[in-house]
Amino acid sequence: MATERVAVQAADDECVDCGYTPELKRTLGGFQVFAVSFAFISVAVGIFGTYDDLLQTSGPVGIWLWIIAAIGQTLVALVVAQFAARIALSGSSYQWASRLANPKIGWLFGWLTFWYLAIAAVAVDNALASQALMPLLGLRDSEDTARLITIAVLVVQATLVIASTRLLGLITSGAVGLELGIVLILVLVLGIVMAVTGSGHIENLTTRGITAGASDYYAVGGGLMAGMIMGLTTLVGFDSAANLAEEAKDPFRSVPRAIVASVVAAGVAGLVFLIALTIAIKDVGTVSHSGSPVALIIREQLGPVAERILLAGIVLAMFGAGLVVMAACSRQVFAMARDARFPAHRIMRQVNPRTQTPVPATLLILAVGVVLMATLHGAALIQLIIASTILPALIYGAIVVLYLAVRKRLEHKEGGFSLGRFELPVAGVALVWVCVAIFVLVTPTTARVPSFIVLGLIALGVGYFVKMLILNREVLDTEPGIDEFAVSPN
Repeated sequence: MATERVAVQAADDECVDCGYTPELKRTLGGFQVFAVSFAFISVAVGIFGTYDDLLQTSGPVGIWLWIIAAIGQTLVALVVAQFAARIALSGSSYQWASRLANPKIGWLFGWLTFWYLAIAAVAVDNALASQALMPLLGLRDSEDTARLITIAVLVVQATLVIASTRLLGLITSGAVGLELGIVLILVLVLGIVMAVTGSGHIENLTTRGITAGASDYYAVGGGLMAGMIMGLTTLVGFDSAANLAEEAKDPFRSVPRAIVASVVAAGVAGLVFLIALTIAIKDVGTVSHSGSPVALIIREQLGPVAERILLAGIVLAMFGAGLVVMAACSRQVFAMARDARFPAHRIMRQVNPRTQTPVPATLLILAVGVVLMATLHGAALIQLIIASTILPALIYGAIVVLYLAVRKRLEHKEGGFSLGRFELPVAGVALVWVCVAIFVLVTPTTARVPSFIVLGLIALGVGYFVKMLILNREVLDTEPGIDEFAVSPN
């Protein structure tokens, strides 16, 4: 465990009293930090992958639930930004809870975040392979082929994450610029084509489509509630910028701004994109039964060439999202390992002196992905991926509760992000929202197995936690350095 306080640090280091020797290099500028969070959210990718579920559960009218999800997630982002404006360390919520509550609570934050990110990396890359790249290349649907492509993509991403944080920032920025461009161009072109040809259908915005007449539409766990899942599973990961805070320039300003700006931008862009797509549907029934409704809508309105361009853009956006997830997860492992609170911590805390990146931690994420691809098949993999959508809601809920518990101890940094007098009402409403989100995610019958998977991951963590308590208790008793971010209660 790092216990020695650094007396003299690099001039650009933002954490003078954190207790760690600076090992990561600050190379990410303001837009690159924003790109990290936005790429994780990847609004075009989220809509591409979940629009079919929306049409089949709540119908086209369900797109308006996106607004509720966007507002709720923005409130959570504002609370997250309050922490990011005061503690700029890799590990985000793990560090916040460890330093402001106690290391034992912080460890649970870190453990859940690790598994969420590790599973998410596999989920994004598997979707890249099966839903975008294989259709783009004209390959027949094959689970085995998708698995091989997923592993190959994971290897490439791990190589890039290890190679350079600056390179990561450049690739992510490019992917985000491309994604925003695709969404903007598609919305404009669809609007022009529909205006000229009269092929748009405004009434689609208020129809239930194939769900009309469903008896359980308004029931708990029914179709309308299920329509909320698109926003809940897409507008997450905005806190990923905080996981790379030690590699960001001026992190106390750039990171919180990136967190809030990314979810707001994704919320607005996603709503506009959804409205354009829904109006462009020519036959609601046919599109609703399609496995890839977004691609079908583009093909029917703009032709096969536009569809292939869309798929190519989705591939690049998914690749950027997977790259960010892997990088964030490797920093999570590194943060816990340098505090001796992660399995094989002596290895996982190592940073390559040339690339200044956590190589063993990145290779661990790659190994987890390869193992999951090799061992889980069909429904088992799907259940694990669904479980990963429950984890962020639990983590965000815990962050909001933590903020309400320690907010009076937080020191406001001059010029830093702050909600001021609105902090309590924002946090209170955010807590209510997270409770609603968790209820929506765990209520459907399809969430039963994923919920047990989450409980299993927690139980696995409890086992390792007990091991630390028995064999290495001191690592859970104190934090390295001097906490310059919190003041004593009045």
